[in-house]
Amino acid sequence: MVQKQLRPVALYLASSQRFSAPTRRRKEKDFLFGKKKIFIKQEFSEEPFHAKRILQPWTRGHVAGLTAISKIDAERNRLSYRGYDIHDLVDHCSFDEVAYLLIYGDLPNQSQLDAFCKTVGAHRGVPSEVISLLRTLPPAASQMDRVKAAVAALALFDPQREERTAETYRAVAVRLYAQLPTIIVNSYRLSQGQEPATPRADLNHNANFFWMLTGHEPSDLIGRAFNVSQILYAEHGYNASTFAARVTVSTLSDIYSGVVSAIGTLKGPLHGGANEASMQMLLEIGSPERAAEWVREALARKQRIMGFGHREYKHGDERARIAKQYVIELVNSKGATHWLEMADIIEREMMQAKGLYPNVDFPIGLLYYLMDIPIPLYTPIFMMSRITGWCAHIIEQLENNRLIRPESEYIGPSERPVLPLSQRP
Repeated sequence: MVQKQLRPVALYLASSQRFSAPTRRRKEKDFLFGKKKIFIKQEFSEEPFHAKRILQPWTRGHVAGLTAISKIDAERNRLSYRGYDIHDLVDHCSFDEVAYLLIYGDLPNQSQLDAFCKTVGAHRGVPSEVISLLRTLPPAASQMDRVKAAVAALALFDPQREERTAETYRAVAVRLYAQLPTIIVNSYRLSQGQEPATPRADLNHNANFFWMLTGHEPSDLIGRAFNVSQILYAEHGYNASTFAARVTVSTLSDIYSGVVSAIGTLKGPLHGGANEASMQMLLEIGSPERAAEWVREALARKQRIMGFGHREYKHGDERARIAKQYVIELVNSKGATHWLEMADIIEREMMQAKGLYPNVDFPIGLLYYLMDIPIPLYTPIFMMSRITGWCAHIIEQLENNRLIRPESEYIGPSERPVLPLSQRP
């Protein structure tokens, strides 16, 4: 019989320091991290030494590092970027301003914003070799894979790619912010047999995206709604793709490698793609009359309903509430109220059956559909926004870098003799 013992669930911070204090079953303690005091709750297990669940430091609920980029207040359903509440940002800022905030740390004044937008406009073009690469990729390949390949290729044409300074990384971040919409739109256009579009330097970030995609600038309502969606998607703490980027650059790999790691992680359906999946669900349901029965049958089959629930928010995702306001405006402007009726029924059924609120992907999937954006572009558009958060975290990691290398607890067999090949079963 294995002796039970209290074992600490160790927490590893970005500094590679290990904090553990095996005293009581639960311990709340302050630790000094450099000159900053932080509060950590540690949990202890009475499971045997070899129990599989003793040590799970990188799954959920564990502090993996310190950041000054965003704060998620789960209890109050609040989200802030560098100290600015998300409500204030969507009410008063363009996405260009928020991108500047995330990359540089403060909201810009007018002259700083003008200079930033001028730089972004001047760097929207991508090397012709990258467009040629997109032409050669299989049209049926996912847009995420196509964009990932293009971003990896883009690095080869950047003479600063091997420089490891915060100043250089910020310059690269601005160029990636400028170039990613060009890559995303032209990847899609080429996959559809269309010729690539040329970006315009005179338009703001969001208007330029619509110009390349559709050939015209967005209406005022669509422009405002898209701007808000980009702000809501821009940053969200140590999510899977952001953490993947930080792990990559903690090895002193380059910023492009960090972004490519993030794109590959975002492709996974447990992290990205919920906005696409939720809209596909609405299309499959088809009408409000079928919505309740469809959800009940899906739940009975143990089918996952995409766009609901969030690990960080206990009382609903405030970003979803903000986005839904613009869904209502677009639905009313188009006379397409059946979409909103259907969404409301699904929300009600999910709350009654599972106690789950919609997350931001549920309304934004519908929001993009009402803008006539092709569904395969929804996750790449998420990436077009999140590039700002990814780059902010990459820069932060570089400025206080320690290799991120968590330990693992071995749970397999031990002291096994090596039998001769002829004697192995």
